[in-house]
Amino acid sequence: MDFPKLKSIIEGLLFLSGEEGLSIKQIAEIVDQRVELVSDAVEEMIADFVNQGRGVQILKIAGVVQLGTLPEHAAYFEKLAYSPARTSLSQAALETLAIVAYRQPITRVEIEEIRGVKSERAIHTLVNKDLIEEVGRAEAIGRPILYGTTKSFLDYFGLSSIKDLPEPGLFEDSENLEEETQMLFNKLDGQQLDSGSTDQNDVDDEHGENNHAVYDENLDS
Repeated sequence: MDFPKLKSIIEGLLFLSGEEGLSIKQIAEIVDQRVELVSDAVEEMIADFVNQGRGVQILKIAGVVQLGTLPEHAAYFEKLAYSPARTSLSQAALETLAIVAYRQPITRVEIEEIRGVKSERAIHTLVNKDLIEEVGRAEAIGRPILYGTTKSFLDYFGLSSIKDLPEPGLFEDSENLEEETQMLFNKLDGQQLDSGSTDQNDVDDEHGENNHAVYDENLDS
């Protein structure tokens, strides 16, 4: 494998691994190359990103390599995270939010077991939107973070408590997860309308019940 291709593959791997990152040894095993070669490639990539003025950087933290943003751009990222402009939650984020609401406190691994796919990005989005938060640590190996919904979640959906959520038996498995997610947010939207809420954010179902639900959220409304 030529060096440019190796670096390209490593960049893709780091992108997919997200905040968890990968160790040099893990990368070497995936690309089937010597650890020394992978280490050299990563070091060259670190320099390349700096020299090219890229918007992301490669970080080496506690033996793990990961992609990260630049500290000097933090103000812009904060504007994106807390912008009052209307934004959308992806289907993945909606599913994750619903699972946390019904199964809290719950770890990322447990969420992924229900969804059947990695959920780190969805969790990160929901934390940034102040819809879920860390509520403790599980009594398990590594003490994984436990997530739960926030007061903002309750306020936004007009709920006095989690007990007011409809159909508490949902989200036990991933068989009908997409359909159940759409049903939940349709019902929550209905509750807001019934209570006279003037919130303009609702489930976008104008294209029919068979389409993916996309929920417009505005935490500053």
